[in-house]
Amino acid sequence: MSDAPVHLIIGATGAAGSATTRRLTSAGATVAIAGRDEEALQALAEETGATVHPVDARDISAVGSVVEAVVGQHGRLDGVANLAGSVLLKPAHLTTPEEFHDTIATNLTSAFAVVRAAAPAMRSAGGAIVLASSAAAQIGIPNHEAIAAAKAGIIGLVRSAAATYGAKGVRVNAVAPGLVDAKMTARLVGNEAQAEASRKMHVLGRLGTGEDIAAAVAFLLDPANDWITAQVLGVDGGLGQVRTRG
Repeated sequence: MSDAPVHLIIGATGAAGSATTRRLTSAGATVAIAGRDEEALQALAEETGATVHPVDARDISAVGSVVEAVVGQHGRLDGVANLAGSVLLKPAHLTTPEEFHDTIATNLTSAFAVVRAAAPAMRSAGGAIVLASSAAAQIGIPNHEAIAAAKAGIIGLVRSAAATYGAKGVRVNAVAPGLVDAKMTARLVGNEAQAEASRKMHVLGRLGTGEDIAAAVAFLLDPANDWITAQVLGVDGGLGQVRTRG
């Protein structure tokens, strides 16, 4: 059996997930990728050599089955990153119950499912779990009520799970991105005026990329950083902490 670390990336076909998969496989890790878009998963697997596990991350039992399959195939699991997510920008009074429940399921339920399945699988040898929160969970941004609630829930989940599983060597952290230039956010920056307004919200003057998030995820998965847990790492161009002059 290979000594390469074994990582599972859920939500692997998005900008951050695909960049994380490429970064980890390039570094020699064994990577399993999971998500709903099987065709996109297969394309990424052909490029990177990752193994494919179609899953709806909103399904807690299904996520558990994927973790079992990865451990069964590779004998262990060293790290998991849940990068499944969605974006809903509406004030609360215009958000339908269905939109709210889907936002919670896609973001928070999927994160809980990963912790529930992965932490026990790592208790014998330790490991790292990385979840995806958002800068919007830490500051007030108009029209983010549903997504901010889901992403804030992830922060609470990170800290409680880090306390629960830390004695077994399981680290739990999160990245908290600002606005990332990706297919999921295309309608938010669909024209140059919108894109410029979004860039001006970030003190570093640009939107994020999948590679920005991937670098942070890889850092938190790396066992060289095994004294880091219960942290929320802002990868946000300053959005979560700094107001721009504009």
